[in-house]
Amino acid sequence: MSTHDESPSIPPVEDKSLAQVTTPRLERGALKLVDIATSTMANIAPAMSFFFSSALIVQAAGIASPLTIVLAAVAIALLGNTLAEFSRAIPSTGSFITFIGKTFGPVMAVTTTIVIAVGYIIAMASVIAISGGWTQMMLQKYIGINIPWQLLTLIFVAIVFFLMVRGIHLSTRWAGYFFLLEMAVLILVSVIALITNASHLSLAPFNPANMSNGLQGLGLGFPIAVYLFVGWENSAALAEETDDPRRNVPRAIFSSVLLMSLSYLLFSYAMVVAFNYNVKDLSAAQVPFVTAAEKISGILALLAYIAGFTSTMSAMIAGSNSQSRLIFNAAREGLLPSVLATVHRTRRTPWVSFLLFFVIGLAIVYIFGWSIDPVTFFGEISTLGTILIALTYLVSNIALPVYYRRYHPEQFSILKHLILPILGVFAIGFPLWGLIAPGQEAPFNIFPWISLGIIVAGLIYALILTRRDPNLGERVGSIVADRE
Repeated sequence: MSTHDESPSIPPVEDKSLAQVTTPRLERGALKLVDIATSTMANIAPAMSFFFSSALIVQAAGIASPLTIVLAAVAIALLGNTLAEFSRAIPSTGSFITFIGKTFGPVMAVTTTIVIAVGYIIAMASVIAISGGWTQMMLQKYIGINIPWQLLTLIFVAIVFFLMVRGIHLSTRWAGYFFLLEMAVLILVSVIALITNASHLSLAPFNPANMSNGLQGLGLGFPIAVYLFVGWENSAALAEETDDPRRNVPRAIFSSVLLMSLSYLLFSYAMVVAFNYNVKDLSAAQVPFVTAAEKISGILALLAYIAGFTSTMSAMIAGSNSQSRLIFNAAREGLLPSVLATVHRTRRTPWVSFLLFFVIGLAIVYIFGWSIDPVTFFGEISTLGTILIALTYLVSNIALPVYYRRYHPEQFSILKHLILPILGVFAIGFPLWGLIAPGQEAPFNIFPWISLGIIVAGLIYALILTRRDPNLGERVGSIVADRE
């Protein structure tokens, strides 16, 4: 790309008026509430998430698995309160980095930057891999041709990168198109499954007595159900490009969580009914929802496969858009090398952070997942990324009461800024412990140690950087979305 199309970042300066002129900014007001809410739900990727998690939830909780989704939705809503309250006070493209950094100082800001950036890239590597893997499976099944998933993955990443560089409105719109298609298919299959099996509809899936192994089954299914919602935080990083972010980001968070919760309840109930409440058959199916569609009609099964594809594409667009912006914002505030804050001169998109995000994501896929089945790799690598992301969720809940007591004591609410964040700590702490608890099978048993290594590396980098730049703390969170 020509240098005439770029606007290199300029290191922060002491003169605030000059900083306002030279600091790279994104396209203000390009997105409305519906755009960021749709982007958030596209990042959650209901088809992809539900396809690969539903069998595990049923194995743990039995036919009452929909109840685990209800509990998970409450947990995510608690986390959503924390992000919404931070976004009302200081809407920022830096999202968790800004919120934690403003509360606990520059060392925590830089450490959070490394932890969340690496966590998001690792998690996105799972989506990158499954985009090619799922397409390969679909082409083999319906056309009889075998195109290596590694090649398909590279093609899809190139397409997504092009859309993202072209502009936030264009890429978000395409993520929305893909998302609406997958939702239409999921709802269609669910409704037809319920109509087809109308003779044995019941409320058994919502009866706590049908929970396998009681509270133990609920405890095993709950962490998996929580991770159905990963991506709920997408809208916070789009604050700078959102119209009225203090109002619209919180609305996008809660509306997305509510709509996804209701959708997952419909999908899970229809799936259980379609299998005639048979836990053994449900658990044995690789992708139970697709199997349920196949029982009804070959056309519905094909549509379900297509929904899986559009889900991976929408997640890759929406997730990469928001997550790479954290890297961009950290770079323009001096927490990462300034070149990562380079923006396209006319499109106002942080294309260098996009490039870094995808290059590292592809490297993870090709180095560690080349010879592994993409579905298996998806489950493994997404777990590692989720550990780092969930840890950031937890710390942000701890930060909220501290932040409001320090900076906005007149607005401090016992309920919103103390009780709900404490409940949020427990809500995310439980599934996080499930991921790092000793005694897990390989490779999951080494993921806690890899995560610890990333945290230590981030802390060392933070200590070195803050020692070299004593003024770094003044720049953390200095760029507020709705201020010049």
